[in-house]
Amino acid sequence: MVRSPQVIVAGAGPVGLLTALALAAQDVPVLVLEAEPGLTVDLRAGTYHPPSLEMMAPYGITADMLKTAIKVPRWQIRDRKEGVIVEWDVSLIKDLTPYPYRLHLEQHRLTPIMYSKLKDCPNAEVRFSHEVTDFSQSAESVTVTAQTPAGIEKFGARWLVGADGGRSAVRKCMGVAFDGYTWPERFLVASTTYDFEPHGYRLNTYVADPVDWSAMFKMPGNGPAGLWRVLFPVLPDDDEAAARSEDNVERLMQGFQPKAGRYEIQYKSLYKVHQRVAGQFRVGRALLAGDAAHVNNPIGAFGLNGGIHDAINLAGKLGKVCRGEGEERLLDLYVRQRRTVNLEYVQEYSIRNLKRLTASTEAERRTNFDELRQAASTVEGARNFLLISSMIASVRRAEAIT
Repeated sequence: MVRSPQVIVAGAGPVGLLTALALAAQDVPVLVLEAEPGLTVDLRAGTYHPPSLEMMAPYGITADMLKTAIKVPRWQIRDRKEGVIVEWDVSLIKDLTPYPYRLHLEQHRLTPIMYSKLKDCPNAEVRFSHEVTDFSQSAESVTVTAQTPAGIEKFGARWLVGADGGRSAVRKCMGVAFDGYTWPERFLVASTTYDFEPHGYRLNTYVADPVDWSAMFKMPGNGPAGLWRVLFPVLPDDDEAAARSEDNVERLMQGFQPKAGRYEIQYKSLYKVHQRVAGQFRVGRALLAGDAAHVNNPIGAFGLNGGIHDAINLAGKLGKVCRGEGEERLLDLYVRQRRTVNLEYVQEYSIRNLKRLTASTEAERRTNFDELRQAASTVEGARNFLLISSMIASVRRAEAIT
């Protein structure tokens, strides 16, 4: 048991666990409080970009991920009528990263890897069924209130990190606005073992269409066949039960790729999508990271990756402060770096990616496709596109902020 943590982390998702692990590796005692009774199963996130793999590698996480994950060296942007518009080869930036590919692994397979590493740290502890509900702070410390199996309990530390998701209790207690908007359409994700590769699809494919746009990702699943996730839009006025019905999911899947017989659907989920950024990432001794600080649509896989980048950036600076090797203004640098790149890259390009798929006028569609083809027509253009889509550009931008 960590009796005197210097840092309390709210949330045992990937961002919270990674923040705690990176702090514990610096000999900073850390306590993680998680509202759920165990690690949660998230069926949405699961794509990891090169910088994220580089950041997690020193902790042994990336090596463990590679044991079961799927490497995706090439990915596509298609049009439902025209077929392939461009195909991107991530090996074009192999001189910039030891991981020249996207890596696919379900988030619920990543968190156990992180948790196992954290359990090996004598100065770290995770307590499940401990829901952070409030906190107070003084000039020197924070006091966190949590609902636990034993009732209301209070925990003291020097710092608090809110990594407790889009509905973050920490952010709400900080009194920080979560500015932005919710997309009118909802996203439906259906998972099947049916193999789309023989039809010309890559393991990560985005399909543009004014109405029936979609995105597809192959995940490891529970066996060699893997599990193909296909994402579809659901109109605002569509009934949720009707949208999730077997007949509607079958209609959507057959529209995506016609085949004989019905699709075998293993999982399906329907969720709302937001574009929001916290007005502040720090209030005194409380800081935000991951979805507690920013959320975005999944086209481009910037959300979880951005949270991973938050975790490593914050833990590096907070660790120095806790060890007396850096001043507290380092934490303001974390805010400047991560909030800036979230606004300039994560929000801007995730919005651009989704609008590229959903463009409704022929003029917009032609402009989008011409721009993509032009970028892909030269090595320099393709490398520049890949620097942004792989998030290498956003990491470089953050490092340049002082």
